[in-house]
Amino acid sequence: MNYAVIKSGGKQHKVEEGEIISIEKLNAEEGDKVEFEEVLAIKSEGKLQVGSPVIDGAKVTGTVLSQEKDKKVVIIKMRRRQDYRSKQGHRQKLTKVKIDSIKI
Repeated sequence: MNYAVIKSGGKQHKVEEGEIISIEKLNAEEGDKVEFEEVLAIKSEGKLQVGSPVIDGAKVTGTVLSQEKDKKVVIIKMRRRQDYRSKQGHRQKLTKVKIDSIKI
């Protein structure tokens, strides 16, 4: 099993070739190619290569499938006996990306 750990949107994602992942919104249209150059680790042929903090020259490429919104998260704040209630909702914008290749 070959995989890579990439950094995108302040989060780390473990990805494999052919996998479809949802990450924070990228400024790209459907069908565009995207490159992730912040590759933190790569495992190939049974060997794990870890960067400090990133691996020089390593790239993960993918294709943007769609731009979507995540499920709604409802935030409710309340103070008992104070007549204070607050309700707020949030939907995170996501980009679905299919991983095409992992290169060292």
